[in-house]
Amino acid sequence: MRKIQQITEISQTLPLYQESELLSFYRSSFESSELGRLYRVFPFSAIAESFSLKTCKSGRKSFFSPEGKIALMVLKSYTGLSDRKLVEQINGSIHFQFFCGIFIRPGEEIRDTKLVSKVRCELASRLDMDSFQKEMAGAWKPLMKDLHVVMSDATCYESHLRYPTNEKLLWEAIEWIYGRIVTLSRELKMRRPRSKYDDIRKRYMNYTRSRRKTRKKRRKLRTSLIFLLEKLDRQLDAIESQYRGILVLDGFHHKRRNIIREVLSQQRQMHRSGESMPGRIVSIDKHYVRPIVRGKETKAVEFGAKANLIQVDGINFIEHVSFKPFNEGVRGISSIQYARLLFRKKVTHFAADAIYGTNRTRKYCSSSPSPIYTGFVRKGKKARDEDHRSKLRSLLSKERSTRLEGSFGTEKEHYNLRKVKARTEETEILWILFGVHTANAVRLAARGQRKEQRKPA
Repeated sequence: MRKIQQITEISQTLPLYQESELLSFYRSSFESSELGRLYRVFPFSAIAESFSLKTCKSGRKSFFSPEGKIALMVLKSYTGLSDRKLVEQINGSIHFQFFCGIFIRPGEEIRDTKLVSKVRCELASRLDMDSFQKEMAGAWKPLMKDLHVVMSDATCYESHLRYPTNEKLLWEAIEWIYGRIVTLSRELKMRRPRSKYDDIRKRYMNYTRSRRKTRKKRRKLRTSLIFLLEKLDRQLDAIESQYRGILVLDGFHHKRRNIIREVLSQQRQMHRSGESMPGRIVSIDKHYVRPIVRGKETKAVEFGAKANLIQVDGINFIEHVSFKPFNEGVRGISSIQYARLLFRKKVTHFAADAIYGTNRTRKYCSSSPSPIYTGFVRKGKKARDEDHRSKLRSLLSKERSTRLEGSFGTEKEHYNLRKVKARTEETEILWILFGVHTANAVRLAARGQRKEQRKPA
Protein backbone atom coordinates (compact mmCIF):
# COMPACT_ATOMS: atom_id res chain seq x y z
CA MET A 1 0.00 0.00 0.00
CA ARG A 2 1.32 3.43 -0.93
CA LYS A 3 2.14 5.86 1.89
CA ILE A 4 0.02 8.62 0.35
CA GLN A 5 -3.21 7.87 -1.45
CA GLN A 6 -6.00 9.92 -2.94
CA ILE A 7 -9.18 10.13 -0.89
CA THR A 8 -11.27 8.83 -3.80
CA GLU A 9 -9.21 5.63 -3.82
CA ILE A 10 -9.72 4.79 -0.15
CA SER A 11 -13.13 6.25 0.65
CA GLN A 12 -14.69 2.78 0.68
CA THR A 13 -11.83 0.97 2.41
CA LEU A 14 -10.90 3.23 5.34
CA PRO A 15 -9.82 1.14 8.36
CA LEU A 16 -11.96 1.54 11.46
CA TYR A 17 -10.01 2.60 14.55
CA GLN A 18 -11.16 3.56 17.97
CA GLU A 19 -10.59 7.19 18.97
CA SER A 20 -7.94 6.21 21.54
CA GLU A 21 -5.97 4.27 18.88
CA LEU A 22 -6.09 7.21 16.48
CA LEU A 23 -4.87 9.55 19.22
CA SER A 24 -1.90 7.26 19.97
CA PHE A 25 -0.95 7.22 16.26
CA TYR A 26 -1.20 11.01 16.02
CA ARG A 27 0.75 11.50 19.26
CA SER A 28 3.67 9.40 18.05
CA SER A 29 3.66 11.41 14.82
CA PHE A 30 3.62 14.66 16.83
CA GLU A 31 6.51 13.65 19.08
CA SER A 32 8.75 12.91 16.09
CA SER A 33 7.91 16.23 14.37
CA GLU A 34 9.65 19.62 14.73
CA LEU A 35 6.76 20.85 16.87
CA GLY A 36 7.21 17.86 19.16
CA ARG A 37 10.91 18.62 19.63
CA LEU A 38 10.05 22.26 20.39
CA TYR A 39 7.44 21.10 22.90
CA ARG A 40 9.99 19.00 24.81
CA VAL A 41 12.32 21.98 25.23
CA PHE A 42 9.76 24.29 26.89
CA PRO A 43 9.14 23.89 30.67
CA PHE A 44 5.42 24.63 30.39
CA SER A 45 4.47 23.67 33.96
CA ALA A 46 7.18 25.86 35.52
CA ILE A 47 6.23 28.82 33.30
CA ALA A 48 2.56 28.44 34.22
CA GLU A 49 3.55 28.59 37.88
CA SER A 50 5.55 31.78 37.28
CA PHE A 51 2.35 33.33 35.86
CA SER A 52 0.35 32.03 38.87
CA LEU A 53 -2.04 30.30 36.47
CA LYS A 54 -4.39 27.75 38.00
CA THR A 55 -7.19 25.61 36.66
CA CYS A 56 -10.51 27.25 37.49
CA LYS A 57 -12.74 24.83 39.43
CA SER A 58 -15.89 26.96 39.30
CA GLY A 59 -17.67 28.59 36.38
CA ARG A 60 -17.25 27.78 32.73
CA LYS A 61 -14.32 25.51 31.97
CA SER A 62 -11.52 27.05 29.94
CA PHE A 63 -10.60 25.70 26.50
CA PHE A 64 -6.92 25.57 27.52
CA SER A 65 -5.12 24.41 30.63
CA PRO A 66 -2.54 26.81 32.19
CA GLU A 67 0.18 25.02 30.20
CA GLY A 68 -1.96 25.21 27.06
CA LYS A 69 -2.22 29.00 27.34
CA ILE A 70 1.56 29.26 27.43
CA ALA A 71 1.79 26.90 24.45
CA LEU A 72 -0.69 29.06 22.53
CA MET A 73 1.59 32.09 22.87
CA VAL A 74 4.58 30.00 21.75
CA LEU A 75 2.63 28.90 18.66
CA LYS A 76 1.77 32.53 17.93
CA SER A 77 5.47 33.47 17.83
CA TYR A 78 6.55 30.27 16.08
CA THR A 79 4.06 30.48 13.20
CA GLY A 80 3.83 34.27 12.82
CA LEU A 81 0.12 33.95 12.00
CA SER A 82 -2.61 36.43 12.86
CA ASP A 83 -4.94 35.55 15.73
CA ARG A 84 -7.72 34.53 13.34
CA LYS A 85 -5.43 32.38 11.17
CA LEU A 86 -3.92 30.73 14.23
CA VAL A 87 -7.36 29.67 15.48
CA GLU A 88 -8.10 28.24 12.02
CA GLN A 89 -4.85 26.28 12.03
CA ILE A 90 -5.53 24.90 15.51
CA ASN A 91 -8.97 23.75 14.35
CA GLY A 92 -7.46 21.97 11.35
CA SER A 93 -4.11 20.65 12.61
CA ILE A 94 -3.90 17.76 15.07
CA HIS A 95 -0.25 18.62 15.79
CA PHE A 96 -1.21 22.16 16.84
CA GLN A 97 -3.90 20.69 19.08
CA PHE A 98 -1.43 18.32 20.75
CA PHE A 99 0.97 21.23 21.25
CA CYS A 100 -1.76 23.15 23.14
CA GLY A 101 -2.93 20.05 25.02
CA ILE A 102 -6.42 19.90 23.48
CA PHE A 103 -8.36 17.67 21.08
CA ILE A 104 -11.08 19.09 18.83
CA ARG A 105 -13.63 16.68 17.38
CA PRO A 106 -15.11 17.38 13.93
CA GLY A 107 -17.99 19.83 14.18
CA GLU A 108 -16.77 21.23 17.54
CA GLU A 109 -14.22 23.74 16.25
CA ILE A 110 -13.21 26.89 18.16
CA ARG A 111 -15.30 29.76 16.79
CA ASP A 112 -14.06 32.57 19.03
CA THR A 113 -11.50 34.34 16.83
CA LYS A 114 -10.55 36.64 19.73
CA LEU A 115 -9.52 33.74 21.93
CA VAL A 116 -5.79 34.28 21.32
CA SER A 117 -6.12 37.96 22.21
CA LYS A 118 -7.98 37.12 25.43
CA VAL A 119 -5.27 34.68 26.51
CA ARG A 120 -2.58 37.25 25.64
CA CYS A 121 -4.27 39.91 27.79
CA GLU A 122 -4.65 37.48 30.71
CA LEU A 123 -0.98 36.48 30.63
CA ALA A 124 0.17 40.10 30.20
CA SER A 125 -1.70 41.12 33.36
CA ARG A 126 0.17 38.40 35.31
CA LEU A 127 3.62 38.71 33.75
CA ASP A 128 6.69 38.77 35.99
CA MET A 129 9.59 38.89 33.54
CA ASP A 130 12.36 38.03 36.01
CA SER A 131 10.49 35.03 37.40
CA PHE A 132 9.67 33.86 33.87
CA GLN A 133 13.28 34.05 32.68
CA LYS A 134 14.62 32.36 35.83
CA GLU A 135 12.43 29.36 35.06
CA MET A 136 13.63 29.31 31.46
CA ALA A 137 17.31 29.57 32.48
CA GLY A 138 16.91 26.83 35.10
CA ALA A 139 15.33 24.46 32.58
CA TRP A 140 17.82 25.18 29.79
CA LYS A 141 21.00 25.31 31.89
CA PRO A 142 21.79 21.55 31.47
CA LEU A 143 21.54 21.98 27.68
CA MET A 144 23.99 24.91 27.56
CA LYS A 145 27.73 25.30 27.86
CA ASP A 146 30.20 28.20 28.25
CA LEU A 147 28.01 29.84 30.89
CA HIS A 148 30.94 32.03 31.93
CA VAL A 149 30.90 34.00 28.62
CA VAL A 150 28.30 36.79 28.45
CA MET A 151 27.56 39.10 25.53
CA SER A 152 25.31 42.14 25.62
CA ASP A 153 23.73 44.52 23.12
CA ALA A 154 20.54 46.56 22.65
CA THR A 155 17.94 46.51 19.90
CA CYS A 156 14.55 48.06 19.19
CA TYR A 157 11.41 46.00 18.57
CA GLU A 158 9.24 48.38 16.60
CA SER A 159 5.54 48.79 17.27
CA HIS A 160 3.03 48.43 14.45
CA LEU A 161 1.92 52.02 13.81
CA ARG A 162 1.83 54.45 10.90
CA TYR A 163 4.90 56.62 10.50
CA PRO A 164 4.16 59.50 12.91
CA THR A 165 4.11 63.11 11.75
CA ASN A 166 2.74 66.12 13.60
CA GLU A 167 0.02 66.64 11.01
CA LYS A 168 -1.21 63.02 11.22
CA LEU A 169 -1.22 63.10 15.00
CA LEU A 170 -3.20 66.34 15.17
CA TRP A 171 -5.72 65.10 12.62
CA GLU A 172 -6.27 61.84 14.55
CA ALA A 173 -6.98 63.87 17.69
CA ILE A 174 -9.40 66.14 15.78
CA GLU A 175 -11.25 63.17 14.29
CA TRP A 176 -11.74 61.53 17.69
CA ILE A 177 -12.97 64.69 19.45
CA TYR A 178 -15.25 65.64 16.55
CA GLY A 179 -16.69 62.13 16.53
CA ARG A 180 -17.44 62.38 20.25
CA ILE A 181 -19.15 65.75 19.74
CA VAL A 182 -21.33 64.31 16.96
CA THR A 183 -22.27 61.25 19.06
CA LEU A 184 -23.11 63.26 22.19
CA SER A 185 -25.10 65.83 20.22
CA ARG A 186 -27.20 63.03 18.72
CA GLU A 187 -27.74 61.34 22.09
CA LEU A 188 -28.64 64.60 23.86
CA LYS A 189 -30.77 65.80 20.90
CA MET A 190 -28.97 69.12 20.85
CA ARG A 191 -27.70 71.28 18.04
CA ARG A 192 -24.15 70.43 17.03
CA PRO A 193 -21.68 73.28 17.70
CA ARG A 194 -20.34 74.99 14.60
CA SER A 195 -16.73 74.55 13.56
CA LYS A 196 -14.51 74.64 10.50
CA TYR A 197 -14.14 70.84 10.51
CA ASP A 198 -15.31 70.28 6.91
CA ASP A 199 -13.07 73.04 5.52
CA ILE A 200 -10.00 71.83 7.41
CA ARG A 201 -10.76 68.25 6.37
CA LYS A 202 -10.66 69.23 2.69
CA ARG A 203 -7.39 71.07 3.21
CA TYR A 204 -5.87 68.10 5.04
CA MET A 205 -6.94 65.62 2.33
CA ASN A 206 -5.49 67.87 -0.38
CA TYR A 207 -2.26 68.10 1.62
CA THR A 208 -1.97 64.30 1.97
CA ARG A 209 -2.44 63.88 -1.79
CA SER A 210 0.18 66.46 -2.72
CA ARG A 211 3.61 65.20 -3.73
CA ARG A 212 5.68 68.13 -2.51
CA LYS A 213 4.95 68.82 1.14
CA THR A 214 7.03 71.92 1.62
CA ARG A 215 7.91 73.36 5.00
CA LYS A 216 5.64 76.34 4.35
CA LYS A 217 2.65 74.06 3.61
CA ARG A 218 3.31 71.95 6.71
CA ARG A 219 3.53 74.93 9.02
CA LYS A 220 0.42 76.60 7.58
CA LEU A 221 -1.64 73.40 7.91
CA ARG A 222 -0.32 72.73 11.41
CA THR A 223 -1.44 76.19 12.53
CA SER A 224 -4.99 75.48 11.33
CA LEU A 225 -5.05 72.00 12.90
CA ILE A 226 -3.93 73.29 16.30
CA PHE A 227 -6.51 76.10 16.17
CA LEU A 228 -9.31 73.64 15.28
CA LEU A 229 -8.26 71.13 17.95
CA GLU A 230 -8.30 73.86 20.60
CA LYS A 231 -11.79 74.93 19.51
CA LEU A 232 -13.20 71.40 19.48
CA ASP A 233 -11.67 70.71 22.89
CA ARG A 234 -13.42 73.76 24.33
CA GLN A 235 -16.73 72.72 22.73
CA LEU A 236 -16.50 69.22 24.21
CA ASP A 237 -15.69 70.74 27.62
CA ALA A 238 -18.81 72.89 27.37
CA ILE A 239 -21.01 69.89 26.52
CA GLU A 240 -19.63 67.85 29.39
CA SER A 241 -20.08 70.65 31.94
CA GLN A 242 -23.60 71.54 30.72
CA TYR A 243 -24.91 67.95 30.82
CA ARG A 244 -22.81 66.71 33.73
CA GLY A 245 -25.77 65.13 35.53
CA ILE A 246 -27.02 63.31 32.43
CA LEU A 247 -23.88 62.06 30.70
CA VAL A 248 -22.29 58.76 31.73
CA LEU A 249 -18.68 58.78 30.47
CA ASP A 250 -16.43 55.76 30.92
CA GLY A 251 -12.79 55.65 31.92
CA PHE A 252 -11.63 55.24 28.32
CA HIS A 253 -13.22 58.59 27.40
CA HIS A 254 -11.42 60.47 30.18
CA LYS A 255 -8.12 58.71 29.50
CA ARG A 256 -8.27 59.50 25.78
CA ARG A 257 -9.13 63.15 26.51
CA ASN A 258 -6.13 63.51 28.83
CA ILE A 259 -3.87 62.06 26.13
CA ILE A 260 -5.23 64.50 23.52
CA ARG A 261 -4.75 67.44 25.90
CA GLU A 262 -1.11 66.39 26.35
CA VAL A 263 -0.71 66.08 22.57
CA LEU A 264 -2.18 69.56 22.08
CA SER A 265 0.15 71.05 24.70
CA GLN A 266 3.22 69.42 23.15
CA GLN A 267 2.29 70.35 19.58
CA ARG A 268 1.56 73.94 20.56
CA GLN A 269 4.94 74.24 22.27
CA MET A 270 6.84 72.65 19.34
CA HIS A 271 4.98 74.84 16.84
CA ARG A 272 6.01 77.99 18.68
CA SER A 273 9.64 77.00 19.28
CA GLY A 274 10.19 75.20 15.96
CA GLU A 275 12.09 72.44 17.77
CA SER A 276 11.22 68.93 18.87
CA MET A 277 10.88 68.03 22.53
CA PRO A 278 11.88 64.93 24.52
CA GLY A 279 9.20 62.44 25.48
CA ARG A 280 6.69 63.59 22.91
CA ILE A 281 3.64 61.44 22.13
CA VAL A 282 3.67 60.00 18.59
CA SER A 283 0.44 57.96 18.64
CA ILE A 284 -2.90 58.45 20.38
CA ASP A 285 -3.69 54.71 20.48
CA LYS A 286 -0.17 53.82 21.66
CA HIS A 287 0.54 56.85 23.82
CA TYR A 288 3.32 55.02 25.69
CA VAL A 289 5.55 54.77 22.59
CA ARG A 290 8.34 57.34 22.36
CA PRO A 291 10.81 58.16 19.56
CA ILE A 292 14.09 56.26 20.04
CA VAL A 293 17.05 57.76 18.19
CA ARG A 294 19.22 54.88 16.98
CA GLY A 295 21.50 56.73 14.59
CA LYS A 296 21.38 54.06 11.88
CA GLU A 297 22.01 54.89 8.24
CA THR A 298 18.70 53.52 6.99
CA LYS A 299 16.57 54.38 10.02
CA ALA A 300 17.64 57.23 12.28
CA VAL A 301 14.58 57.01 14.57
CA GLU A 302 12.59 53.94 15.61
CA PHE A 303 9.29 53.72 17.45
CA GLY A 304 8.80 50.83 19.83
CA ALA A 305 10.33 49.04 22.79
CA LYS A 306 14.08 49.28 23.31
CA ALA A 307 15.54 46.17 24.94
CA ASN A 308 18.96 45.43 26.39
CA LEU A 309 19.68 41.71 25.94
CA ILE A 310 22.35 39.35 27.19
CA GLN A 311 23.40 36.23 25.34
CA VAL A 312 24.89 33.10 26.89
CA ASP A 313 25.85 30.24 24.55
CA GLY A 314 23.67 31.69 21.80
CA ILE A 315 20.58 31.97 24.05
CA ASN A 316 19.14 35.45 24.59
CA PHE A 317 17.57 36.89 27.73
CA ILE A 318 16.03 40.34 28.16
CA GLU A 319 17.88 42.26 30.86
CA HIS A 320 15.89 45.50 30.52
CA VAL A 321 13.08 46.69 28.25
CA SER A 322 11.42 50.10 28.06
CA PHE A 323 9.37 52.17 25.64
CA LYS A 324 11.29 55.24 26.74
CA PRO A 325 14.79 55.81 25.33
CA PHE A 326 17.69 54.87 27.60
CA ASN A 327 21.44 54.70 27.25
CA GLU A 328 22.42 51.04 27.04
CA GLY A 329 26.06 51.96 27.76
CA VAL A 330 25.35 52.25 31.50
CA ARG A 331 23.90 48.73 31.67
CA GLY A 332 27.15 46.79 31.40
CA ILE A 333 27.39 45.99 35.12
CA SER A 334 23.69 45.09 35.40
CA SER A 335 24.07 42.75 32.39
CA ILE A 336 26.88 40.83 34.11
CA GLN A 337 24.95 40.68 37.38
CA TYR A 338 21.79 39.49 35.62
CA ALA A 339 23.70 36.62 33.98
CA ARG A 340 25.03 35.61 37.41
CA LEU A 341 21.50 35.74 38.83
CA LEU A 342 20.07 33.52 36.07
CA PHE A 343 22.76 30.83 35.97
CA ARG A 344 24.52 31.09 39.36
CA LYS A 345 27.88 30.97 37.61
CA LYS A 346 30.94 33.22 37.61
CA VAL A 347 31.33 35.45 34.56
CA THR A 348 34.91 35.47 33.25
CA HIS A 349 34.39 37.01 29.77
CA PHE A 350 32.16 39.90 28.74
CA ALA A 351 31.66 41.12 25.16
CA ALA A 352 29.72 44.24 24.30
CA ASP A 353 29.68 47.22 21.99
CA ALA A 354 32.18 50.06 22.58
CA ILE A 355 29.45 52.20 24.18
CA TYR A 356 29.36 49.78 27.14
CA GLY A 357 33.02 50.40 27.90
CA THR A 358 32.53 53.14 30.49
CA ASN A 359 35.10 53.73 33.20
CA ARG A 360 32.69 52.36 35.79
CA THR A 361 32.18 49.11 33.86
CA ARG A 362 35.91 48.72 33.21
CA LYS A 363 36.68 49.24 36.90
CA TYR A 364 34.02 46.73 37.92
CA CYS A 365 35.44 44.08 35.58
CA SER A 366 39.07 44.61 36.60
CA SER A 367 38.43 44.86 40.35
CA SER A 368 36.22 41.77 40.67
CA PRO A 369 37.58 38.93 42.86
CA SER A 370 38.03 36.96 39.63
CA PRO A 371 38.87 39.43 36.82
CA ILE A 372 36.47 39.64 33.89
CA TYR A 373 38.10 39.83 30.46
CA THR A 374 36.29 42.19 28.10
CA GLY A 375 36.28 43.00 24.41
CA PHE A 376 36.84 46.72 25.04
CA VAL A 377 39.85 48.50 23.56
CA ARG A 378 42.47 48.82 26.28
CA LYS A 379 43.22 52.22 27.86
CA GLY A 380 46.69 53.29 28.93
CA LYS A 381 49.93 51.39 28.47
CA LYS A 382 50.13 48.00 26.81
CA ALA A 383 50.28 44.97 29.07
CA ARG A 384 53.02 42.36 28.91
CA ASP A 385 50.62 39.84 27.40
CA GLU A 386 49.10 42.38 25.00
CA ASP A 387 49.21 40.00 22.03
CA HIS A 388 47.16 37.43 23.90
CA ARG A 389 44.70 40.09 25.11
CA SER A 390 44.36 41.51 21.59
CA LYS A 391 43.47 38.09 20.15
CA LEU A 392 40.94 37.55 22.94
CA ARG A 393 39.34 40.96 22.31
CA SER A 394 39.14 40.26 18.60
CA LEU A 395 37.52 36.87 19.21
CA LEU A 396 34.94 38.27 21.64
CA SER A 397 34.07 41.18 19.36
CA LYS A 398 33.68 38.92 16.34
CA GLU A 399 31.48 36.49 18.26
CA ARG A 400 29.27 39.32 19.51
CA SER A 401 28.89 41.06 16.16
CA THR A 402 28.00 37.86 14.30
CA ARG A 403 26.17 35.69 16.79
CA LEU A 404 24.34 38.22 18.97
CA GLU A 405 23.47 40.81 16.33
CA GLY A 406 22.59 38.02 13.90
CA SER A 407 20.10 36.62 16.41
CA PHE A 408 18.28 39.98 16.45
CA GLY A 409 17.64 39.72 12.73
CA THR A 410 16.50 36.10 13.03
CA GLU A 411 13.99 36.96 15.76
CA LYS A 412 12.56 39.90 13.82
CA GLU A 413 12.32 38.09 10.49
CA HIS A 414 11.07 34.67 11.60
CA TYR A 415 9.45 35.03 15.04
CA ASN A 416 6.90 37.81 14.57
CA LEU A 417 9.03 40.64 15.99
CA ARG A 418 9.54 42.84 12.91
CA LYS A 419 6.42 44.83 13.83
CA VAL A 420 4.79 44.12 17.19
CA LYS A 421 1.03 44.24 16.61
CA ALA A 422 -0.16 44.07 20.21
CA ARG A 423 -2.26 47.04 21.32
CA THR A 424 -1.19 47.78 24.89
CA GLU A 425 2.12 48.27 26.65
CA GLU A 426 1.78 45.05 28.70
CA THR A 427 0.81 42.85 25.75
CA GLU A 428 3.64 44.26 23.61
CA ILE A 429 6.19 43.27 26.26
CA LEU A 430 4.64 39.78 26.48
CA TRP A 431 4.74 39.51 22.67
CA ILE A 432 8.45 40.40 22.63
CA LEU A 433 9.28 38.03 25.49
CA PHE A 434 7.67 35.01 23.83
CA GLY A 435 9.24 35.89 20.47
CA VAL A 436 12.74 35.95 21.96
CA HIS A 437 12.35 32.71 23.92
CA THR A 438 10.60 30.84 21.12
CA ALA A 439 13.67 31.57 18.99
CA ASN A 440 15.83 30.29 21.86
CA ALA A 441 13.82 27.09 22.12
CA VAL A 442 14.11 26.42 18.38
CA ARG A 443 17.91 26.75 18.64
CA LEU A 444 18.05 24.33 21.57
CA ALA A 445 15.73 21.85 19.81
CA ALA A 446 17.98 21.94 16.73
CA ARG A 447 21.03 21.26 18.91
CA GLY A 448 19.31 18.29 20.50
CA GLN A 449 18.41 16.89 17.11
CA ARG A 450 21.99 17.20 15.88
CA LYS A 451 23.27 15.37 18.97
CA GLU A 452 20.83 12.52 18.37
CA GLN A 453 21.91 12.24 14.76
CA ARG A 454 25.58 12.04 15.76
CA LYS A 455 24.97 9.18 18.19
CA PRO A 456 26.08 5.79 16.82
CA ALA A 457 23.22 3.45 15.97
